[in-house]
Amino acid sequence: MANRRQSRTNRILSGLEGRSIVFLGMMGCGKSAIGKMVARKLGLEFVDADSEIELAAGRSVPEIFAEYGEEEFRRLEEKVIERVLSEKQVLLALGGGAFMAQTTRMMISKYGLSVWLKADLELLLDRVSRRPNKRPLLKKGNPREILMNFLKVRNPIYAQAELHIESKSGTKSEMRDIVMNALIEHLKAS
Repeated sequence: MANRRQSRTNRILSGLEGRSIVFLGMMGCGKSAIGKMVARKLGLEFVDADSEIELAAGRSVPEIFAEYGEEEFRRLEEKVIERVLSEKQVLLALGGGAFMAQTTRMMISKYGLSVWLKADLELLLDRVSRRPNKRPLLKKGNPREILMNFLKVRNPIYAQAELHIESKSGTKSEMRDIVMNALIEHLKAS
């Protein structure tokens, strides 16, 4: 069994040819939780874009939004993503709006493999309701309506990702294995 796992890891890393894996999708789709597990399996460093932005700014994401607004947050986000992707191979989890910027999509296509973790509205609502203080964009009204609008606007852009994987409500280990298998299949076909 260990050899099979190692073989799976080697096939993914070989297929990536040094590129990073970049998880994208709506808040609550599992980018961080699943990303950490996949990164550990692959021996890659896991990087959360929002955490890197907080380090660079010396403030939390909600504080950046409150003090400087979304436009300044997005500018900082682009710089941080470019720095992270250009430095070394990692598994990077983007914030929900990061992939909307064309320059970010271009950076990702240059340095990485974009993986969209798709999730339906009910799953997203369930997950984001557990951490409401970490979601500044949901504080501007009804979370269901806000998420529905985000899905309508963002899904066509998210669909530009190289790989699409349905995020499910099963265990994190099950989801990790789904992602690993999807990576193998995608990289084999490339």
